[in-house]
Amino acid sequence: MNDQKVVIPLKRFLLIEQCPPEWKELDLYLFRDEAVVFYVGQSYLAFARVWEHLLSGFKGHSMTGRFVWCNWPKSMNFTIELLSSRSEEFGVVGNELNASERYLIQRWSPCFNLSLNNQPTPLPNAYLPPNAPFRRRQSLTMLIHEAERAVKADDTKHWLENMEW
Repeated sequence: MNDQKVVIPLKRFLLIEQCPPEWKELDLYLFRDEAVVFYVGQSYLAFARVWEHLLSGFKGHSMTGRFVWCNWPKSMNFTIELLSSRSEEFGVVGNELNASERYLIQRWSPCFNLSLNNQPTPLPNAYLPPNAPFRRRQSLTMLIHEAERAVKADDTKHWLENMEW
């Protein structure tokens, strides 16, 4: 069984160019915030598929990716979860990839999964829909630089909060 699970803020995910070797077994992924799952998907390499969504979002080929960029910079705080269909959690569906994805869709009722989802969760009012115009059209490089600055600010804040005076 592969019970590894990765939960990472999008702003940190954007700073990882190559899939870490220990993540290569992860074949399910979620885009979410603290309260709502926006999308659940599967791929034999979930890390690469998340990147495909993000890159395709600029061209409108991925609703999920477009949603991320329409809601930038708020979306920097979204969470990416990478999971393995072979984990104990998915034993109830025989650890089969398609069944594991269905299980997650039924469990979370994601906003953008329309197939296999009887009642998709309504998109929270705090977010623009994926068909909204981009507020700031920037290059991926510029967005990654913004993510780097946000991560550095988070790390500095965490360091200061944990300093002993």
